[in-house]
Amino acid sequence: MMKLFLLLISLLMAFPAAAAPLEPLAAGDVPALLKPPAHGVRVIALWALYCAYCEANLRELAALSASDPDVQAVTVSTDDIEQRDAIIKRLSSARAESIPARAYADESPQRLNYLIDPRWGGETPRTLVIRADGSRAAISGTLTAARLKALVNKETD
Repeated sequence: MMKLFLLLISLLMAFPAAAAPLEPLAAGDVPALLKPPAHGVRVIALWALYCAYCEANLRELAALSASDPDVQAVTVSTDDIEQRDAIIKRLSSARAESIPARAYADESPQRLNYLIDPRWGGETPRTLVIRADGSRAAISGTLTAARLKALVNKETD
C-alpha cells in the first residue's frame, strides 16, 4: 500500500500544475479586469504573438507573481482568441501558463485597447499595475525584474 501511495505521489509531482484556462476578453469584461483588487496589486501584461519582447515580460511577471502573494497577475493577448493554440504555446514557452490568461474576443480590438487604457497606442508589451488604493501605473516596453518590481511597489510611474 505504501509503495502505491509513493508511486502516486511521484507521478503527481512529475506533471506540472494545470495551466490556467484561456478566457475571452470582450468590452463588457474590461471593467472587472480593471477593478482594483481588495489588497495588493493586479498586474496586467498586454502582449501579442508578433511581439519579440513580450515573452521576456511574461517570464518576469510569472516569476514575480510566483514569489509575491500580493501580486495578482493576468495576461491579456491582444491577438484574437481564435489563435488559442498559439497563445497557449507562447504562454507555456514563457513559463506563464499558470497565470490567468485572457485574449481579445471583440469585433473591435482598438476599442478594447482604448477601454483598457485610453493613453495606450496599442504597442506591446504594455504593463498595467492597478493597486488596491485605486492608483495605477502603466509602461510600455521590456521590463527587467527590478523595473517590474519597482513599478509594482510604486517606486516609479
